[in-house]
Amino acid sequence: MAGLKFRVLLDEKGNEEVFRDILIDENDTFESLYKCILDSVGFQQEQMASFYMSNDNWDKGFEITYMDMGFDDDPDLIQPAIMGKTKLKDFVKNDDQKMILVHDFLRMWIFLIELIDVTDKTPENPKVLVSVGKAPKEDSKSVERDDLQFQTDSDLDEDYDEFGFNEFEDGYDEFDL
Repeated sequence: MAGLKFRVLLDEKGNEEVFRDILIDENDTFESLYKCILDSVGFQQEQMASFYMSNDNWDKGFEITYMDMGFDDDPDLIQPAIMGKTKLKDFVKNDDQKMILVHDFLRMWIFLIELIDVTDKTPENPKVLVSVGKAPKEDSKSVERDDLQFQTDSDLDEDYDEFGFNEFEDGYDEFDL
């Protein structure tokens, strides 16, 4: 068995650098790593999240989700793995393996994760070895309301009028059934 030492950098616009070094057993799951990361920055585990395997350019690759999203209806789709069922050793293959963690898809907290060491020390539980910088509060990042495309009933009425769908607003009395 081996211990994996990851550097986890919170990709934040602030001036202060925030990162954690975490040591975890290679046989542990992505969910254990996820919970350790969130605990280390004081975030709650109440949001959707995904790990993405990455490369040197920090491109998103294969997805490992926090919850089963039930995509198994289409056998042609590549199914994402589930954090709680997926061991780190099954995906961490390179000496400098990179991953991206997206936590809370509305606020888009992004953690850049890089394997920085493989050691003979295997902790019983994931542990934070180094903690640099103070993480912002989880709700400090605003949800961009302009990005959300909600339509009100009046917006829908305008759309129907534009396409002539409200031609018979006062009911179906124009039809003789």
